[in-house]
Amino acid sequence: MISDRHAWTRPELETVAPGVHRLPLPLPNDSLRAVNVYALAPEGGDGDLTLVDGGWAIDESRDVLARLLAGIGAEVGDIRRFLVTHVHRDHYSQAIALRRAHGARVALGAGEAESLETVRGRDTGLQAQVVGLERAGAPELAGEIRAWLAAEEAPPVDDFADPDEWLTDGQELRAGGRALVARETPGHTRGHLVFVDETVADGPMLYAGDHVLPHITPSIGFEPAAKPGALIRYLSSLAALRAEPDRLLLPAHGPVAPSVHERVDELIAHHDQRLAEIATAAEKGLPTAAEIAGALRWTRREHRLEDMETFNRMLAVLETDAHLEVLAAQGRVTRTSGDDGVVLNVPA
Repeated sequence: MISDRHAWTRPELETVAPGVHRLPLPLPNDSLRAVNVYALAPEGGDGDLTLVDGGWAIDESRDVLARLLAGIGAEVGDIRRFLVTHVHRDHYSQAIALRRAHGARVALGAGEAESLETVRGRDTGLQAQVVGLERAGAPELAGEIRAWLAAEEAPPVDDFADPDEWLTDGQELRAGGRALVARETPGHTRGHLVFVDETVADGPMLYAGDHVLPHITPSIGFEPAAKPGALIRYLSSLAALRAEPDRLLLPAHGPVAPSVHERVDELIAHHDQRLAEIATAAEKGLPTAAEIAGALRWTRREHRLEDMETFNRMLAVLETDAHLEVLAAQGRVTRTSGDDGVVLNVPA
């Protein structure tokens, strides 16, 4: 039974505005449950069917996509273009698979090029995270991730081919009879894009990908070619959106929400609180990101780090380290590397 909080994951078509349809596609065995793709289809059907994001390249997702598209009188083969917010498999891989099958064009942010190259080099996308865990003082957790990776199959290289078009910040697009603008919003990944839809008749909307989510805090810098400073970039991206006019929020995970500004304010407040908690832990003499993460509570259920699954413990430690990078940039902590490469954090 799906709770009210997860009602959005039901594989049911939702029309957000004339010619804009939310299609939740399944993510089996993933805590996110589903990913929203948005079909932009001009009324009257001129054949210009565009999808914002593509879903995960699995049979179950493709079957649901076909059924939901039938609800607007379309077929999978009618898709002319995918505008993909970022390179994660649940957004990108099905777009590439359907391009192979039907010839649709795929567009992606130019900042994702290095991550695509990394995946095609047979990196499952977590090697940078393993190194990050070691630097954060979590060698045992890094070993657990290494063992898990050794047992996993590498992702199909064909699902991570280059797009047909690399998009840049401010680029104007026509999609499904609508005028969109691509905005670079690095943080979740370095090349993450959102798409602003200012179609006057329907009011302003934002196809937000994983940048702004209504129920959860997006993970930061979780990408194959991860680089330092992810949370610094993310907070700057949030501030840039907050400075623009408010818009209807069309997220990749979660229900459509009435205000981008409201959720951005909540996300900024969350990170401010986290920064304060982590600064306090450093003042108490906990020097590494791993030790500090172990002293915090996680998720809305207030889990202890040791009670979480391996994957989520990895995210927690790395996000603690990302917050410490912000504190260092603010001059609140000093970060130094020991002889073993572990980064130590002390109050400035």
